[in-house]
Amino acid sequence: MTALRLTAVTAGYRGRPVVRDVSVHVPAGSWLAIIGPNGAGKSTLLKAAAGLVPATGEVLLGEKSVAALGHRERARTIGYAPQTPSLPDGLTVTDYALLGRTPHLGPLGRESRSDLEVVSGALARLDLSTLANRPLRTLSGGERQRAVLARVLAQQAGVLLLDEPTTGLDIGHAQSLLELVDRLRKADGTTVISTLHDLTLAAQYPDQVLLLDNGEVAAVGTPAEVLTADRLSRHYAASVTVLTAEDGSPVVAPRRH
Repeated sequence: MTALRLTAVTAGYRGRPVVRDVSVHVPAGSWLAIIGPNGAGKSTLLKAAAGLVPATGEVLLGEKSVAALGHRERARTIGYAPQTPSLPDGLTVTDYALLGRTPHLGPLGRESRSDLEVVSGALARLDLSTLANRPLRTLSGGERQRAVLARVLAQQAGVLLLDEPTTGLDIGHAQSLLELVDRLRKADGTTVISTLHDLTLAAQYPDQVLLLDNGEVAAVGTPAEVLTADRLSRHYAASVTVLTAEDGSPVVAPRRH
C-alpha cells in the first residue's frame, strides 16, 4: 500500500503555471477526488502527480520522489488513465490490456505466461472475459472505459490516477464503474486519485475531496466538509442546493436562478 503526498506543487505548460502551490496528503488505500469548474487545472494536477508535466514542489510516492523515479519504475508504481485515452485500431481487448504489462517485460519485450495470466485476471474482475477477443472499436462506451481500467490494472500499480473515468457514461454505467473501482481499491489496498465532474458521485465514493479553482486549492476535506452550497455556488458560479442522502452523503442538486 502506497501513500501519495503533494507539497507546494506548481505545474503547467511552456513555463505557464496552471496549478499553483497545491499540497495534499492521500493516505495509502484511500481515494481522493479532485473537483472544480472547467479550466481549474484538475487534469494538470493529476498529470503532475504522475510526473507527466513539468512541476516544482514535491510529489512523494511513499518515501520516494516521483521526479526521481525512472520511467519504468514509475510505470510499475503509478497507473494513469487519461480522460481521452488512445485506443489503437486493430487491437483486441486482450491486446490493449497487455499494454499495461509493458513496464514488467523482460529484455526481449515478450509477454510471458505470467503476464497473460495477470491480464486474464484483470479482464475477469472487470467482467470483460467474454469480450477478450473483441476489437476495441466494436465496444460500447462503458465497455471501452472498463477496457482502459483493465490496462491500468494490468500494471499492478499501487496508485491509480483516473482522469474523468465516467466521461461519456450514463448514470448507471458511471455508478457501475465507480463501484468497481471502489471494490478493487478495498480488495487490493490501492490508492486512488480521480478527477470527477459529477459532484454527487464525488460525494459518495472518495474519502477526501479537493476543490480547485483557478489553479489553487479552494478547499480540501471530507465530502461533507467541502461540498457545501455556499462554497459550490461561489466557485462554480451556480445556484445549487445540497441535500443529504439516506446514507448521510451530500447530494448536489442544481437550482434555477
